[in-house]
Amino acid sequence: MSLLLTRLFLTLVLTPQPARKERGDVPGWVLITVMTAGLVVAIWALAADQLKSMLEKALDSVTSK
Repeated sequence: MSLLLTRLFLTLVLTPQPARKERGDVPGWVLITVMTAGLVVAIWALAADQLKSMLEKALDSVTSK
């Protein structure tokens, strides 16, 4: 039984699959990625000092224990 399952698994894994013609919504994913990067940069620019302070407090609380 184990040999049969192994052969079935290898057959399924090693058998080449036909290429899909649909590549998905690439422009949509690019837009999401660019907008996310823009949000990160904007938040970082507005709150850099507060974020630095929060990180320092968090690290100090971990290292002081």
